[in-house]
Amino acid sequence: MRRRDFLEVLGGAVAAWPVAARAQQRAVPVVGFLRSASAASSAHLAAAFQQGLKDRGFVDGRNVTIDYRWGDGQLDRLPGLAIDLIHRRPAAIVGNALATRAIMAATTEIPIVFVVSSDPIAMGFVASINRPSGNRTGVVWTSSGLEAKRLGLLNELVPKSAAIAALFDPASPENELHINNAEIAARSIGRQLLIVRATDERELHAAIAIVAQPGIGGLLIGASAFFLSQRQQLAALATRNALPAISFTRSFADAGLLMSYGASQAHAYRRAGEYVSRILEGAKPADMPVEFATKLELIINLKTAKTLGLKIPPNLIALADEVID
Repeated sequence: MRRRDFLEVLGGAVAAWPVAARAQQRAVPVVGFLRSASAASSAHLAAAFQQGLKDRGFVDGRNVTIDYRWGDGQLDRLPGLAIDLIHRRPAAIVGNALATRAIMAATTEIPIVFVVSSDPIAMGFVASINRPSGNRTGVVWTSSGLEAKRLGLLNELVPKSAAIAALFDPASPENELHINNAEIAARSIGRQLLIVRATDERELHAAIAIVAQPGIGGLLIGASAFFLSQRQQLAALATRNALPAISFTRSFADAGLLMSYGASQAHAYRRAGEYVSRILEGAKPADMPVEFATKLELIINLKTAKTLGLKIPPNLIALADEVID
């Protein structure tokens, strides 16, 4: 090749480098992340999700971009946020239960990885656990069957002369099963259990009025996406009425509730990160069985205990996976 021809070829290659670099930048996949809660309350879950991606070699800002959207407890915002994410043409979108419904309404093609606490079949997310079909799969951090354990933990702190109230959401999947489990557990330890129900804010205010009456010594909060969105209010209620209370995930203890016991939501989000990694590597959601995250954790808020004037028994402190001071 003549020197002049070589220089012309080289010059053309150099001119093309910026275009190639831009094309490479565009090739970095985008992953959508949508939650109905706020960024502040979900920081530990976002970090766990990033760790799950990193475990399989995907690092945010390097070879994948995570695009976060937050509902901040305003559920009417979720449909718009879901559509906004879809316009980014992500390789996959991760969502909690309420966010997943909004994402499902907006796309049937983009892979969806849900992270939920209830039966995804009953919620209409998948047709089968082993063969999800369609564009959806995910991780379940189930709280089913743990009502007896939560009631037992609460029982150690509640005066024997007082009744325990249990708040449930009739709209939550497996609600009747959860109520039945709680009633059986209460009878087995000889405790009176007052069941109250709420599916919206109006009913929640009515239930709160009942729970706040004299004679109620503690509060068990059932698994519910709606209750999770109202955790700040529920924690404030329990503290204001001097009620030791326990619920199904650490977000309640972080919000000021005395205790939480259930499957680790953070662990579930880490596993969701690994699921998204597999999709980025070419796996199809329809071929990925729904996973059940089984790591359990007990969180105790000692600051709330002091406010309530409670001394937590040493055996409970020893059992706790984390103590919030």
